[in-house]
Amino acid sequence: MHIMEGFLPWQWCVVWWIIALPCLMLGIWQLKKVLAADREALPLLGVTGGFVFILSSLKLPSVTGSCSHPTGTGLSTISFGPWITALICAIVLLFQSMFLAHGGLSVLGANIVSMGIVGPLVGYAIYRLLKNTSLNIYITVFLVSALADMATYVTTSLELALAYPAQAGGVANSFAMFMTIFAVTQVPLAIVEGVILALVFKYIVALKPDILIRLGVFSEKQIEAARSEF
Repeated sequence: MHIMEGFLPWQWCVVWWIIALPCLMLGIWQLKKVLAADREALPLLGVTGGFVFILSSLKLPSVTGSCSHPTGTGLSTISFGPWITALICAIVLLFQSMFLAHGGLSVLGANIVSMGIVGPLVGYAIYRLLKNTSLNIYITVFLVSALADMATYVTTSLELALAYPAQAGGVANSFAMFMTIFAVTQVPLAIVEGVILALVFKYIVALKPDILIRLGVFSEKQIEAARSEF
């Protein structure tokens, strides 16, 4: 997902930054609102941000100009929503580009859009769809995490296809090619990521169920039912 420094034409770098900036401003506003209401959300915020940083740093070579890796955004998306997650991802991607040579500053907007905005938005839509159903909450976390990951790579494929359309078939053929190559590594990675974050959420339920209830992540009844499964 980390599109490498200098790989996108400058015009597309500007486009993705224009899309990313309003989302980051909304994330800052929502983060201030959450912390003003409940300072005890800070440890959970740190945990979710830590998993985004750690998992998204584990990269595998993939499409030319990019790579495959877990994103770790599912936990943050469920706990704090897509806009705060976008802000977390922006900070993570900035540090990774500066200190780990993952991505780059010119393509930071594009990487934020794919990993920090579209992926979490898809994950959040799935979470809202499943939140009040009888589905086991750990399965919900798995699906949110895995599908948010896949949505990130669909978006990255589109970003690459728009920048480099195929001579025959244009953007559509280029998009299909990038998606096909990504799928080899990303489908199994998304499944593994879903399992890992579901297990992490299980420990959060065991250790700090009160913060999940206060934040409205799941209802008290759902949390108690999940705790009874230990």
